[in-house]
Amino acid sequence: MTQKKILVVDDDPHIREVITFALEKAEMFVTTANDGRQALQSYTDSPADLIVLDINMPEMDGLECCREIRKTSEVPILFLSSRDEEIDRILGLEIGGDDYVTKPFSPRELVARINVILKRTQAIQPQVQTDDKTLTHGKLVLDTEQHALWWDKTAVSLTATEFAMLAQMLKQPKRVFSRDAIMQGSYQYNVFVSDRTIDSHIRHIRSKFSEVGCHKIIETQHGVGYRLSACE
Repeated sequence: MTQKKILVVDDDPHIREVITFALEKAEMFVTTANDGRQALQSYTDSPADLIVLDINMPEMDGLECCREIRKTSEVPILFLSSRDEEIDRILGLEIGGDDYVTKPFSPRELVARINVILKRTQAIQPQVQTDDKTLTHGKLVLDTEQHALWWDKTAVSLTATEFAMLAQMLKQPKRVFSRDAIMQGSYQYNVFVSDRTIDSHIRHIRSKFSEVGCHKIIETQHGVGYRLSACE
């Protein structure tokens, strides 16, 4: 497997050193940046497979940096923050983050979470297309090999977690998924997230589809969970 390149962005040199050591021990290639502006330049010059992005930084904070990156790229982003407030978690996920870890953190857990995200976005070697690689539902088409999807022939860009959630629903379009079921199907290695995190991802998916004219991609079944809508 090709060695994965991780961009680590944090204004604390000790934290950069700790993360770099852990990732290199896991046989990943690491580059670093001190703040958001330096991160944007680094990613433009040499794109990474995943970005570990601190939120509280000088010059340009992690949230603003993420917004800029999301204008042109869906590269997975894992946020780091010294604040454990729910509003920060939700905001980070809603603007395009794939995961959120608070400081202090376990380097081993951080590596595990990064591996989970990378596994979901692992590039698959081109093969002859078969029907089980393409999932359709009304005007919605999802290609699991290309990691791409369209609604009414218009491409929709989702993060790795959002893509995994929608693919899960497409495989069982009549099922109502509880939040626990969505978590188990979209996250691996026993990574647990809160109900609010799942809700944030669902809102983000709805918002992206609304922008291309699909205003009811996922329905809420109150007291139960979520299900795919008719997508007509």
